[in-house]
Amino acid sequence: MKIIIIGAGEVGFNIAQRLSEENQDVVVIEKDPNKIRHIQNVIDVQAVLGSGTNPSILNEAGIKESDIIVAATDSDEANLIACFFAQHLTDYITKIARVRNPDYMKHREIFNQDFFNIDLIINPQSEMVASMLKLMEVPGASEVIDFVDGRIKLIGITIKNDSPLVGQKLSSFNDYEHAILVGVIIRGEKVIIPSGHDTIQPNDLIYFVAHREETPNIFRLLNLREEGLGRVIIIGGGETGLDLATSLDTTNINTKIIEKDGQICLELAEKLKKVVVLNGDATDREFLIEENIADVDIMVVLTGDDENNILISLLGKALGAKKTVTKIGKLSYIPLVSAIGIDTVVSPRLSAIKTILQYIRKGKVICVAPLKGEGAEAIEFEALETSDIVNIPLSKVKFPKEAIIGAIVRGEEIIIPKGHNMIKPHDHLIIFALKGAIPKLEKLFTVKLEYF
Repeated sequence: MKIIIIGAGEVGFNIAQRLSEENQDVVVIEKDPNKIRHIQNVIDVQAVLGSGTNPSILNEAGIKESDIIVAATDSDEANLIACFFAQHLTDYITKIARVRNPDYMKHREIFNQDFFNIDLIINPQSEMVASMLKLMEVPGASEVIDFVDGRIKLIGITIKNDSPLVGQKLSSFNDYEHAILVGVIIRGEKVIIPSGHDTIQPNDLIYFVAHREETPNIFRLLNLREEGLGRVIIIGGGETGLDLATSLDTTNINTKIIEKDGQICLELAEKLKKVVVLNGDATDREFLIEENIADVDIMVVLTGDDENNILISLLGKALGAKKTVTKIGKLSYIPLVSAIGIDTVVSPRLSAIKTILQYIRKGKVICVAPLKGEGAEAIEFEALETSDIVNIPLSKVKFPKEAIIGAIVRGEEIIIPKGHNMIKPHDHLIIFALKGAIPKLEKLFTVKLEYF
């Protein structure tokens, strides 16, 4: 598969790096010479200096022989024009465009017509808000990701020092009526695909798969409190803060939004009915105390400044906020923030990468979710009739050591797999994998040529 990526910002660079590590044929188009040099020094990909809106540059990059084009520059207009030219320069190519302007998103139908015919429009803001709303469905979790149309939830939980799980071997979880399988442990910057002999330690972030209806039972089994969501405070009244507040405006959750710009506060107050709008500075300790931050279940920090977001989140935690959700733009910050006490990170760039990867993976990939720090992924595959993995016991499948099947979903049934289980055609599998195992998994799940 040949993939052209336009734009070597954080999204484009990280996708190119990930695909290069998996030996994909990648070409990056970038008009900044400094970024081109950086790519050539760091990643084994072809780099073309120029604009992705230039048909001659697209031809130089090999548009006619390419399978996918990903337009991920910081300019919505450049991304759309690049996809327009790709549509007319080659008979068929999958076109993916990052579009951040909410006004464009109100007219999504334009992108699906013959003029653009874009296969995937990515709006990182809406993806990020959706992630935050899912997280609020399970307040005790550090991360929540939906699979199988929301029926299955991938739940990440940070283990506290006083947790009864500390010191337990994962093999002991078999006593819970096969209700849970821990697929990934993130310990500091180390990502572990565990075996039954691994032991849970304080501050581990563990990921497991659960049926939506079974989530409360599993929390009780693991002696974790799943308290209801009573109060939410949103810091930052920009587009993301407004979108989240608008979604919560229709619920019974007691929600406030804090914004230090008075004019923006007036605009927010006109658009929101139930959400209380406050004009104030969230870096002001006394202001937060006056707003009873200690009684807040979730504090969501969404200003446009990463460092400010980190500072406000730490201040909120110190003053008693039960949980913080912090927007971080720079991907390099994400592995570090958990170590300093921040509960959950959301990132528009990581949301974009997650969605793009879903389209690029081989095999019948339904959903891809990069896990914290991007060292591992959770992938939802559909097992097809001629995949190498179907109709034989799992104990006989040459499954990569760096990966584990977290669950088999067969209709309404969820199976926590053992060696004797067999995967049947059209089963959905939730698989945890380190980055190095992805190509091996794709080979297992790719339809053989004789199928056609």
